Amino acid sequence: MFSAPPVLARAWLRAIGWLETLQPLALLAARLYVARVFFLSGLTKIQDWETTLALFADEYQVPLLPPELAAYAGTAGELVLPVLLALGLAGRFGAMGLFVLNIVAVLSLQEIADAALQQHIFWGSLLAGLVLWGPGNWSVDRFVAPRFLKVSSSGSATR
Repeated sequence: MFSAPPVLARAWLRAIGWLETLQPLALLAARLYVARVFFLSGLTKIQDWETTLALFADEYQVPLLPPELAAYAGTAGELVLPVLLALGLAGRFGAMGLFVLNIVAVLSLQEIADAALQQHIFWGSLLAGLVLWGPGNWSVDRFVAPRFLKVSSSGSATR
């Protein structure tokens, strides 16, 4: 088995430590970026509601939902979930909700340009990371959750 020289091993550990200090900033940047994209989309929808309803009736083919309900649900999700995500309040919930909304958006379009698909994949990747690792230390969750959830010695959460 290969063993790194001690100087390289120490340098590598220092580099990892430095990179880990950037993690809260990276998670915050991901949260704010994705939240902005979806929130602005929601604002666009409410600015011209008649066009939004027409798009959901004619162009977006949302599975399992009637077009008007899909328009209301999608727009509400695009306006509420990004706020939660940006604040990091119920951050994983917000990220998961937007992840699902992102998938539904891609599946609902009959035709999607390659560039648009790549954007959705990028947003989905960021959201998946936020679901897996949470909103980070620079979030409301970091300060609120410990006060509401106490973990017993058996590993179960209690209130």
